[in-house]
Amino acid sequence: MLPVKTFRIPNTVITGSGSSKQVGEECQKLNLKKALIVTDQNQVKLGMLAGVTESLQRNDVHYAIYDGVNTEPVAEYVREGLEAFRGNGCDCLLAFGGGSPMDTAKAISVLATNPGSIEDYMGLGKIPERGRPVIAVPTTAGTGSEVTPFTIITDTRRDVKMLIGSPFLMPEIAIVDPQLTVLLPPDITAATGIDALTHAIEAYVSVKAQAMSDVFCLAAIELIAGNLQQAWADGKNLEAREKTMMGSLMAGIAFSNSSVALVHGMARPIGAYFHVRHGASNAALLGTVMEFSLEGNPTRYARIAEAMGLNIGGLSELEAARRGAGAVKKLIKDIRIPSLRGLGVAKAKLDQLAPKMSEAAIASGSPANNPRQATREEIIELYKVAYGE
Repeated sequence: MLPVKTFRIPNTVITGSGSSKQVGEECQKLNLKKALIVTDQNQVKLGMLAGVTESLQRNDVHYAIYDGVNTEPVAEYVREGLEAFRGNGCDCLLAFGGGSPMDTAKAISVLATNPGSIEDYMGLGKIPERGRPVIAVPTTAGTGSEVTPFTIITDTRRDVKMLIGSPFLMPEIAIVDPQLTVLLPPDITAATGIDALTHAIEAYVSVKAQAMSDVFCLAAIELIAGNLQQAWADGKNLEAREKTMMGSLMAGIAFSNSSVALVHGMARPIGAYFHVRHGASNAALLGTVMEFSLEGNPTRYARIAEAMGLNIGGLSELEAARRGAGAVKKLIKDIRIPSLRGLGVAKAKLDQLAPKMSEAAIASGSPANNPRQATREEIIELYKVAYGE
């Protein structure tokens, strides 16, 4: 008998090349009058906003721009964005960019209707009221933030990446336009793509996995594993971009309903202490953590190998699972994502901080979803292994 499960996605999901030019029509349907566009300076300089601003103007929707999200999201960006939202009399947010602008916009949204600061809401289920509507338009194929009820904001005073989760953080509309990813450089394509693959793999092996999320996981793994390297090698390969971005979208839907696991728990302290971008942190850990975890559920890891298109005929489940982990490590190497060492993580500092980082990983709650539970000492060892690979 299937247990009772809840499955959440945005009210509207729009996909396809050129779909971002429909944002004005969608605002009009919701009777929204003025949007705060939350983005970064690169998007503005490259002219990436032209399609969405023209659509807003065409539909008599006014807008202001906050383009201060130029690193991974920190609490200060949320405070600045909230001031811009209120000062310009906005009634909705248009998140345009990668995971950082989207996470920042979601945090601004709920602070527009709830008291206090974003630090007050660290954890799950602590936001009392629904925020202002968010329309999320991703320009990377990776984070899945456009379809999740989570935001991750760094508290720089404590060097803590705060995971904040609430149904009120779910965007109202997600518009997924692969044309917006064509200009991404190869390193960003690689890191965000492996971030999405990590979402799909961890959601599938999570102890919170459910029947509906499984469908999205396996489809996402097939799409990303089969197309990421082509999108990385030739950014103008629109078919590969479309399939990778669809995989990212599906992976986001999957993990927002079945959660992530040990990789994400371990990655957050790397970002907090060493300021390594989230996707690269995940990529540096994914293969190592898969090899550690696969004995906890070899059936599921074998199915991952099959979804990646590997020939597992005649292999035991454990052998197939190991082949899948090896293929993931090869993909990461082929698209030139470095190890922790190559990402500039200092060995002496890692050794010093590893005990504290392992405690922070466990405290995040994500490792509890892993099919094989890791002790504090095992997590410390996994950091060491990932550093050297």
